[in-house]
Amino acid sequence: MGPRSRERRAGTVQSTNDSSALSKRSLAAHGYVRDAFAVLLVPGPVRRTPLIHRGYYVRARAVRHCVRAFLQRTGALPAPTRAQILSLGAGSDSLFFRLKAAGLLARAAIWEVDFPDVCRRKVERIREIPELCSLTGPFQLGDSSSALCFESSDYRILGANLRELPQLGEALDCAGLDATAPTLLLAEAVLTYLEPADAAALIAWAAQRFPDALFVIYEQMKPRDAFGQIMLQHFRRLHSPLHGLELFPDVEAQVRRFLQAGWTACSALDLNEFYRRLLPADERRRVETLEPFDEFEEWHLKCAHYFILAASRGATLSETPVLPPPEASFWVDPALPSGFLSARPVTSDNQHSSLKRYGHASVLLSPGIIFSAGGFGEEEGRHCRVSTFHLLWRSGDSEWKGSQISTLGTGGQWDGRLYHTMTRLSDTQVLVLGGRLSPVTPASGALQLELYRSEANCPESQTVTLTEAAMQEGSTLSCWRHSTTEVYYQNQRYLFVYGGRSVVEPVLSDCRFLHVETMTWVRIPVEGAAPEGRHSHSACGWQGGALIAGGLGASEEPLSSILFLRPKSSGFLWESIDIQPPITPRYSHTAHVFHGKLLLVGGVWIHSSSVPGVTVIDLTTGSSSEYQLDTTSVPWPVMLHSHSSVLLPEEQQILLTGGGGNCFSFGTYFNPHTVALDLSSLSTGQ
Repeated sequence: MGPRSRERRAGTVQSTNDSSALSKRSLAAHGYVRDAFAVLLVPGPVRRTPLIHRGYYVRARAVRHCVRAFLQRTGALPAPTRAQILSLGAGSDSLFFRLKAAGLLARAAIWEVDFPDVCRRKVERIREIPELCSLTGPFQLGDSSSALCFESSDYRILGANLRELPQLGEALDCAGLDATAPTLLLAEAVLTYLEPADAAALIAWAAQRFPDALFVIYEQMKPRDAFGQIMLQHFRRLHSPLHGLELFPDVEAQVRRFLQAGWTACSALDLNEFYRRLLPADERRRVETLEPFDEFEEWHLKCAHYFILAASRGATLSETPVLPPPEASFWVDPALPSGFLSARPVTSDNQHSSLKRYGHASVLLSPGIIFSAGGFGEEEGRHCRVSTFHLLWRSGDSEWKGSQISTLGTGGQWDGRLYHTMTRLSDTQVLVLGGRLSPVTPASGALQLELYRSEANCPESQTVTLTEAAMQEGSTLSCWRHSTTEVYYQNQRYLFVYGGRSVVEPVLSDCRFLHVETMTWVRIPVEGAAPEGRHSHSACGWQGGALIAGGLGASEEPLSSILFLRPKSSGFLWESIDIQPPITPRYSHTAHVFHGKLLLVGGVWIHSSSVPGVTVIDLTTGSSSEYQLDTTSVPWPVMLHSHSSVLLPEEQQILLTGGGGNCFSFGTYFNPHTVALDLSSLSTGQ
């Protein structure tokens, strides 16, 4: 890499600091963390999304945990030992001011290193703000020829390049850093921006230079799954690619990286495990109720793709680990895959056939015709709640075509809801129940959609009329992420509506029955222990009842239970189905019954390092097996959450429609085309 390329890279990496600093400021402003100094160091108003707030919150808590543990351990050492914190790539972070205000630097000092331009901007802010100067105490500014930009009794800021280790070491020596003192090296999302050789040199340099040290890093990982690929694409678009992820794709590889570089002990956790194990339950509840939130999939996926690592040297910092080793009981890895199910795209690149949306619903109206409505997606070149409907129809033996459809007539317009359910009433009619417009605005009323074809044998010519379903007064269903399943009681057809969430309740355990013929809610006795409330579960009909699988519980914890609402002569009975081996807890998946087997398709799980494919459960024996998806013929990363799926039993296929999400700060991603999963290997007798 030439000098100009290095300069461009430095500029783009500095821009990530600016974005991160604004996110940290917004994080503090909305009550996630206490930080009165972020607003002073980073001027200008900013408002990040709740999803980004949560992502930066768990990052802040993970780093805070390690910093506090270091200060606690070194604070117990006999005087006059002074601990040192060396923050690499510190940017606009307010660590010094937070620790100083909390009285935690009585026997410690902080050195910060970053690009010279970043350091000079920070020093200027400190000089301008009396509240900051009062905490630094008397200070001196370095001259333009010196790496030392700022110096006080316990705080120094250096402009230096982490790739130039001899110069860095010399600058730290001149700035008074004592290599023999207990030292915390902190690198938040820093090493990944270095070339692998430069990062390896820095890790080894630190191990050789500091005999009594703790090295804490926070970085990305898991580049190979769909979310990881979107993450990599995002940073490439910013001209700031992530390095080393292919060499060190998971926490195990990262730990080996440090141990092989000379660190004597090392442990790392992904942020899902950190959040669940190391944060108290009451603190999690506090954070989870700060803002309306409904982006659970992206929250858990983000946490699965970032980790916190602490490597140590020397007796002081190696006796008691700062981070515990990964806990075996947290991880519920699935059994070895029993095979693969091939996936292939079945729609063309025509924009009308594309179903770029998530949080929608799809239903098979008749053989070869699939109708989809709602969700968040791409419409007229912008991302929004989708107002048009979508129709897929079979053209020939294998090709599917699609078209966008708008509402017509005087009945009304689609309200833009998502996370609703949709049930086929006839070849031309569907019923829409529940859904939301925003996390604080449930969709109002049930809707009945009817398709009309203006030209015979021409699916493209269809239009949709929309009317409010005629239901008894006071029967509004103000929930979303629920399920609606067709069940039978006394030879009558009902829709069983279960679970979900609402503006008031984070999870629901409600059971409601809608008599289809009269469109009235009725009371039907349900016996047995009521299952734990949940949302984003799957539900499908079987033997006149309903199979409920997985979901997200009240504590935002994925569930593994599989329940059967069994029909009886006097009503229904809840039964728990014993599955061996137990399934990995999951949510945001879809499900179908095929040849006596329950198929759980995709979803999100946090207790496994792999990615969900299709779990196959024999409903006669209760045995389960895992099948991975072979997506080699699919030219884009397939995200299997917030999607819909339709079973085509005659073709022995499942069609995956839509899917994707708002991928943290990496942008919104949609599966561009419909994908077919081949189920022929699961057929009876094969």
